[in-house]
This record gives sequence, structure tokens and C-alpha cells, in this order.
Amino acid sequence: MADTYTIAVDLMGGDDAPECVIDGVKAFLPLFPDTKILLFGREEALSAAKAALGDDRIEYALSGADITMHDEPMLAIRRKQDSSLMMCLKAVKEGRAQAMVSAGSTGALFLGSMVTLRMLKGIDRPALAPVIPGMDKPLMLIDCGANADCQPNYLMQFGLLGSAYMKQVMGVEAPMVGLVNIGAEEEKGSKLYKEAHALMKQQSAYDFMGNVEARDIMSSKADVIVCDGFTGNVILKYAEGLSKNLFKMIKTEALASFTGKLGGLLLKGAFGRIKTRMNKDEYGGAPLLGVNGLVVKAHGSSNPYAFRKALEQARKMVMGGLTDQLRLGLEKLSEK
Repeated sequence: MADTYTIAVDLMGGDDAPECVIDGVKAFLPLFPDTKILLFGREEALSAAKAALGDDRIEYALSGADITMHDEPMLAIRRKQDSSLMMCLKAVKEGRAQAMVSAGSTGALFLGSMVTLRMLKGIDRPALAPVIPGMDKPLMLIDCGANADCQPNYLMQFGLLGSAYMKQVMGVEAPMVGLVNIGAEEEKGSKLYKEAHALMKQQSAYDFMGNVEARDIMSSKADVIVCDGFTGNVILKYAEGLSKNLFKMIKTEALASFTGKLGGLLLKGAFGRIKTRMNKDEYGGAPLLGVNGLVVKAHGSSNPYAFRKALEQARKMVMGGLTDQLRLGLEKLSEK
């Protein structure tokens, strides 16, 4: 592995771009002197970035029309090849960067990655795979919105993608893979999930532990939770909303009485630690796994801290040699 790394960054993607991206890069660079940034953006945004960041370890590249959240993804990637998002993907394809990060359009990034980087041999569809907090450890939820309609072999492949990521990037020695279902028994679930269970049970490329009910996701022994993109997105959004509103409810109740205020004061440190563990920003963005290159999708509403963590995540993916490990796993998967 090279002594230095280069990450391509989409300066124009996200609700608060370019300011959020600039601040995220500014916070990231002092922490990792081995990493360079290839920054793509419009002229005005690049000027602001140069004023804030200087030229140390940053290469600036002018982009054309932006891909917005309102653009139809397929038309956007065809007509806006000079956009910052597409230029980042091309930089990865051409080897000028080892990974890319964007907080831009999920649909455009998904389709653009498939068209530009292509799929790894043996993978039918890529998957968005955020790391989420668990009771005792973080875990991966895959897929979380890229594939609303899935086939059984997609889910089997998602298990491999997630297992390789948790081992190479998160340092889990022997990741366990579970399949979301409405019951723990093998015969439970829809036709899709029954067939997926059978395929996952037969393969030997990763450790499959069986079905996991939604209520047990956070406390499960699984390091990777597999599901279709529709189910995964619902689970993720509900968990985010529940966490946010639960802390609001606790605060409201604590302020409702003197004893509540006293108890809240005594438990302030504990609540702070729990809030940090439940904060989605701690885990960066969602890697798009399965394409022939390293891509991180930062949340559209990322703050500078979340974007910095997404950059750290991309760097870890490069350092872990994730793409090479996925290829090895796919070779093993194809033996069955």
C-alpha cells in the first residue's frame, strides 16, 4: 500500500455545500498528513476553498454544471459529465484518487458509480451500507436504499460485501452476518427472504448466523445485518427518528420537575456518552459497496464533523485494501 493516499472530494454536493465540505476538509487534513485531497468544484466555490485551505496537499479542479437533488439521476449523469460528482468518479477510475466522498445526490452517485466504475465481477448490484450503533458494538446495515427491489442472490452478495468491510475497515476479526426477517426460524418470511436464507446458508465465503428480527438488531451478535434496500431504509430512518425524539422526551421529562432536573444533572455525563454513541455522524457516510472503486456517500445534511468522519472512513477503506479483499471473497463465493 502506498505511503500517501488521495481522496477525491465533491465540493458542490450536500445541503450546506460548499461551506460544510470546506470545513470538513480543513478539520481532516491536520489529522492525517499522509492524505491528499483532489477537490472538484465550481469557480466561486474553489476560490472560497483556496482562501480557507491554501494549497498544502490539495489539488483544485474546476467542474461544470452541478447535479442537484432535483435532477433526474440518469439524465444528470449523462448530461453533466463535467459535474463535480462525475469528475470525482472519473478520478477514481483513472487512478488519480484511491477513493471519493460526496454528500450529493444519492441516485446520481449510485448510477454514476455503476456506469463509470462498473461492478466488481460476481456482484449484480451495489449496496449502500451505513455503520450504525449497537448495544455493545457498531454494526453494518446493508442495503439501505440503493435497491428497493432485490433478488435472493443480491442479498447473499450483500453479506459478503458487509463482511469484508467490517473486517478490513472496522477491524472485526470474524464478522457474523444476519438476515433481517419477521422471525428467527428458517421457514419464516417472504419468498425472497426464504430463498436468500437458503443461499446464504450454503455459501462458505462468510459466517452466516441466520435470521435476525428487527427488535433484536441492536443487541444481536451479528456484525452485518442484510436486507433489501426498502426495508433497510425504513429501519434506518425509524432508528434515527426514534433516537432523536427519545432524547427530546427525556429532556422534557427531566425539566418537568425539580427532582427531574436534579436527576438529569446527576446523569448528564451518562446521557452525553449515550448521545455520542447514538450519533450517526460518528460513523461517517454510507460506503457504496460492490462497484470497482471506493465510494463514500456522506449524508446530504452532513455538518463539518460528519464530513470529516466520512473522509476518515474513505481513508480507512483505502488502507484496508477493501477492493482487493472483496475480489478474494467473490472468488470464494463463486466456487459454490
